[in-house]
Amino acid sequence: MLENRLIERFRSTSDDDVKVEAVAALDEHVADPQVIAFLTAVTADPDEYDLARIECMKILRLWPPPTLDARRDAGRAIAAALREDDELVRQYAAMSLGPYLDDPPVFEALTVTLLHDDDLNVRHNALAAVVEAGPADRHADLLRRLAGDPELGRAAARTLDRWADEKPPR
Repeated sequence: MLENRLIERFRSTSDDDVKVEAVAALDEHVADPQVIAFLTAVTADPDEYDLARIECMKILRLWPPPTLDARRDAGRAIAAALREDDELVRQYAAMSLGPYLDDPPVFEALTVTLLHDDDLNVRHNALAAVVEAGPADRHADLLRRLAGDPELGRAAARTLDRWADEKPPR
């Protein structure tokens, strides 16, 4: 199967560009639990090539796993990357968490990042993840906590206003 060959290609090379290409090609195979587990494992490995990890995060954001366990594992792997040193990895981790905010540890990691991170780009991406996740009581509460924030307060208020204007589906 092609997905097995792509995973093996990733594992057998030290060429970082080949690794990124192999991961990107797995986008077509995200229905396979083995692919989801692989993407999650690469995301979780801080010793792995950063751009390959970022590619995994992008895929997991666009195609969240269908099972609760796999979704939990993927979300927590991405959330763990918020604590790393590399700014780009942290930025992508923050923006990739929208589909995973139902998991309390993931939501808590994103909350800490949104409210306290030193990198404004990471905070902006965390805010985008909350917006992507959509209106929910705890999302709105988090945005209200941002109201007085000099950098993100206005964006949080605009999102809350937009959510208040949206009609619930019938």
